[in-house]
Amino acid sequence: MTTVKKHDFVELEYTGRILETKEVFDTTNADVAKASGMFDPEGKYAPTVICVGKGHLLPGIDRQLEGKDVGQEYTFRLEPEDAFGKKDAKQLKLMASASFKKQKVVPQPGLQVSIDGKMGTIRSVAGGRVVVDFNHPLAGRQLEYQVKVLRLITDKAEQLTALTKLTLGREPAGVLVEGESAKLFFEVELPEHFAKELAKEFKDMTGLQVEMLKKPDEKAVEEGTA
Repeated sequence: MTTVKKHDFVELEYTGRILETKEVFDTTNADVAKASGMFDPEGKYAPTVICVGKGHLLPGIDRQLEGKDVGQEYTFRLEPEDAFGKKDAKQLKLMASASFKKQKVVPQPGLQVSIDGKMGTIRSVAGGRVVVDFNHPLAGRQLEYQVKVLRLITDKAEQLTALTKLTLGREPAGVLVEGESAKLFFEVELPEHFAKELAKEFKDMTGLQVEMLKKPDEKAVEEGTA
């Protein structure tokens, strides 16, 4: 039986729960999402592909995947430090309620707000003062993940497609692998510095020299071959 090693590409399905309450907060399975009442019609529910040990998952999952058998399902328990971190009192900020009213926001406990680009949750409102918690909502919580390793992925084109989806949130317009080199095509041209950094990261994980290119205009290609 094949076992998972660090830097392997694997396809996974998983469900994350808060250990204490068994509440589902993350899943790749639409049926589980519906049964738990967290289904999002706009969400995408499907197995995901990651490179083990490269930080694509929470540290506790990433580490425990090594040595596991492909095709098997496992339950991983994660302490806060291996998940979303411990609660940090410095992330609790006291703010004037007037600052919310200026933005036409009525502050109330549980409301998520964005302040200076940071997401926070209002914990209390009293005496014209609002306490906003900028810790991750799951900071300080013990978590439990059910993880099934579906398959090992060795195809370089599929690896590159998965990395692009993880990084940019969408698949490339095309992938061409030739020996130790590869070309990734996109609908728009990526900024030069960003493309170089991305190519460096992808080479580190796939061993390929990757070039990021804008997808050729089909009309121009047709005219050039006419």
